[in-house]
Amino acid sequence: MPVPDDISCAAALTICEPLFLALNDHAILPETAIMGSLRDLAVTHGSVTGDLVLTDNNAVVAALIIRIVDRGNSVRRP
Repeated sequence: MPVPDDISCAAALTICEPLFLALNDHAILPETAIMGSLRDLAVTHGSVTGDLVLTDNNAVVAALIIRIVDRGNSVRRP
């Protein structure tokens, strides 16, 4: 059965966020490296406006990543 894109994306985010947290908790990667990686991913997806109401999927992905960086993770708030 095919999986809708939004479910795949939610699953990917649900898997990746705790991995980043664990890498930081166990001193494998510092927070600055994780944040830098997320920002690099956002740049890879193109123009970053912070606006999630965009038609280009890459721009929406970039905006979502930047929003995650700016607001903190869903498990622990800064």
